[in-house]
Amino acid sequence: MTILLSSTIDRTLTQWVQARLADPQPDVFWQLWCFEGVQARRAAEQQLAAQGIRARIRSSYKPLVHALLEDVQMDGLRAVELHYPVHAEAASNRFLLEAYPLAAMLSHIDLQMQPHPHGSGDDHYSLHLHYRGGRHQQMHVFAPNRRFETVRGGHGITPCGWERSQDSQGAYMHDAPLVTDYEQAYQQAMQCIRQHPWPAEEPYFGRLHIHMELPGFEQPISGTGEVMSTPEAMHEELYFSLLEHFQQVSGRPAGDRRLQPGQMVPDIRMAAGGTDPLALQHVSVRVESQALPLPEPLAHRAAVFANAEAAAQAAAALQQAPSLAQIAELTQPLFDTYGTAWQGRSVQGRTIAATYKKGSGHAVLLSGGQHANEISGTHGALRGALALAAQPDSHFAYIPVENPDGYALHEWYRSYAPEQMHHAARYTALGDDLEYRDSAPWYESAVRHDALAGSGAQLHLSLHGYPAHEWTRPLTGYIPQGFDLWTVPKGFFLILRYHDGWEDAATALAEKVALALTQVPGLAAYNERQLRHYQQHSGLQPFTLRHGTPCTISAHAASPAPVTLITEFPDQTVIGDALHLAHTAQQAAVLAAYAAWQEIMQNR
Repeated sequence: MTILLSSTIDRTLTQWVQARLADPQPDVFWQLWCFEGVQARRAAEQQLAAQGIRARIRSSYKPLVHALLEDVQMDGLRAVELHYPVHAEAASNRFLLEAYPLAAMLSHIDLQMQPHPHGSGDDHYSLHLHYRGGRHQQMHVFAPNRRFETVRGGHGITPCGWERSQDSQGAYMHDAPLVTDYEQAYQQAMQCIRQHPWPAEEPYFGRLHIHMELPGFEQPISGTGEVMSTPEAMHEELYFSLLEHFQQVSGRPAGDRRLQPGQMVPDIRMAAGGTDPLALQHVSVRVESQALPLPEPLAHRAAVFANAEAAAQAAAALQQAPSLAQIAELTQPLFDTYGTAWQGRSVQGRTIAATYKKGSGHAVLLSGGQHANEISGTHGALRGALALAAQPDSHFAYIPVENPDGYALHEWYRSYAPEQMHHAARYTALGDDLEYRDSAPWYESAVRHDALAGSGAQLHLSLHGYPAHEWTRPLTGYIPQGFDLWTVPKGFFLILRYHDGWEDAATALAEKVALALTQVPGLAAYNERQLRHYQQHSGLQPFTLRHGTPCTISAHAASPAPVTLITEFPDQTVIGDALHLAHTAQQAAVLAAYAAWQEIMQNR
């Protein structure tokens, strides 16, 4: 283990309050924007007010949403007209996305969202609130942003801390960005990693562990299923910033999923402050380069389920993601019956195995867990495989978890933050996306290719998921670069990829699966609601709707199978009934695709 950084940073909020108390100016009105929760901000205001100091402390993260929660009287509200900023150095829908989930928050009223007229209002939202009885209110919400330079030399704007002071006449004495502890923690970690002399060749480390303890917040938004979380946002910011940095170090193009830097593990925790929300004085940051840990072996256990039917019943009842050990138990009846046809090892040495049921139908490969934090894909593939096994003539190969190292990391993350997305568990322990690996050692990707070749499958059902709530990068432009399509949920999504000559088969498959999904109880209403909110907040619809299900169909010569169906359910962070709907829809897609493929191939 090598410690690259061990640092403490003064907490911005407590330091700022102490500075105001040290020099009271009763005629001055102070404003601060920082990355703190409402409880700490109100406590700071009250501490200052007790000494006659006027101050208002607001959130730098999603300032409009916080303003609606904290400053707007909701009783009697019947309509809202919102004008959002449009900035020359940001995507045209940047601030419309940042207003998410306003449409869900105000679903019971008339909400109109339009950009500010050209050339005006690039730093604030304007609200015109209409109440029953004819009362109206105008409101402006400042959105603090600073200019930043991207890793590739471009420019943009990103949320930041800010400080303002006004004299007794309302004139500004000071109005400028303030670098907060949240921003400093990110900057220190990234600067340390950028300046470290990494080896010349990939991988650069076994595991890069970035531990932070922040005085942030995790605030549910009632009635929306959304949770604003600054620890989660920091996890996402660090992980994708590190991918971008090491892509540049390696000389690879931006977004290259073949990059193998090693396993990157942001470990972002809420700092313990006791009952006093202002007691915490410091933020801690620690960066370590570690050897890649070896996995603990799964204990050998006697068969838990007598047969596949019993396992299927247990899998259907699960309302949280199963562990690797539970997946082994649930799939054991399949491997006992059909054997292990192909086997490989992950980077950390975990077993990856495929079973194969040979039948009279046209073979299909079914897999889950390529992206290990996408839990409904793994679960839905499991349920789909158990259901296919009950069909007498079914012909399929099945890989339960393609990326067990990532899955194990996700288990660890869920042990302390089950409601976060954890994209650091998405890729393999080498840091790459196994589908894009193009040279030996093959590790995880070998089993997929062996199963396709050995079974003769010409359709690959690759089950995936994506964030069930908003995905942001709060310190580098807000919208996740390269993933802007996935920044807010939009229902169960189908992606069809095909080789030359297979477009008709892919199109027919999309149509048949989308039609079958209309029979999943609750799914149509779920999709309709999420699509409506997605379109309201993105202004986009870059896909075709088939029977209410979003679909994209495209040629993709690099896919290992002639036709690949990728399912995408918004599953990251969901548990309980929401997860049950997710893996039920995934299973329905598997069964519909298998049945449709038999018909398509028979007529081909």
